[in-house]
This record gives sequence, C-alpha cells and structure tokens, in this order.
Amino acid sequence: MQTNQLRQSCAFTGHRPARFSFGYDESDERCAALKKLLREQIEALIAEGVTDFYTGMALAVDQWAAETVLEIKKTNPAVRLTAVLPYEGQANAWTVEQRERYFETLAACDEVVTLQARYTPSCMFKRNRYMVDRSGILLAVYDGGEKGGTAYTVKYARQKHRRVIVIDPDALTVK
Repeated sequence: MQTNQLRQSCAFTGHRPARFSFGYDESDERCAALKKLLREQIEALIAEGVTDFYTGMALAVDQWAAETVLEIKKTNPAVRLTAVLPYEGQANAWTVEQRERYFETLAACDEVVTLQARYTPSCMFKRNRYMVDRSGILLAVYDGGEKGGTAYTVKYARQKHRRVIVIDPDALTVK
C-alpha cells in the first residue's frame, strides 16, 4: 500500500461492552460522552485528510465508529467505510437487535471484506492485522490493559510504526 493511501486511512479498535463501566447501556451518560469524543476524533482525522476508515464490526466501539462515519458520509461523500469481518458468522450468537443493527450498518458500507468462512481461534487477530496493514492510523478506545484483542491491535500498530490515537474510556482523555 502506498504511503499516501496509508496516511489517508484509519482503522478502529476498542473494547466490547462488558469492559466498560456502563456495559451495554448506551443511554448512560458515560457512553454518550465516549461516543462524543470518538466522533470528535473521527472529525479531526477527516479534517486532516483521512478519507478511508476500516471497522471490524464487533459490538460497541467498532459499530459506534462505523455509525459515526456513515453519518458523516451523508454530508461528505469523499469518506469511505470498509467493514472487515473476521468470518461469515460473526453476529450469529448476538441478540436479534444486535444483528439487525449489524446488518443495517453493513448494508451502508462502501465495501465488506470477509476474511474466512468459519471461526478459528486466530480469526479476530487476522482481521485486526488486515485493518492495521491497510491503515496509517489506528484510533483505539483502550483502557491500557495488557490482554485482549484491543491491546494486541494497539501493540501490532505500534510495531508497524502506525500513528496510534488512544481514547481512554474511563478518563475520557485522548493520547
């Protein structure tokens, strides 16, 4: 991938709802504040010239970021969103409401890439590497823990010398 393309692209990573103090409650003011900060960072990246975004479409951060990009895309058609699915059945075990939201978002994406047909223990890591490899920037909602997919993805992005922007979901700060 060319340097200019990397500079104009951003991947998202972040924790699942269970890791947040508000859990699955998106009406909680802490969730609203986190989503607002995420939007501000996405808007700032677009102002810098970022046009291409990658989401893994997992619950919480991936989907919030995707929905934000799609909302911005309504008034800025230069913005593109690619969903990178680790395997075909990613949403199979989710609730009906979660699956409906997932498929509605997928339908609005510019591109959907499915990396493999079935789940394997490494498929989520494969998806995260795929997104980082195609992005110059990683926007992470990350609490600094050393275990899990978000920690792995942040570490991988840093190894690849990508710009990493971290939103601390508890302190609501950006580093």
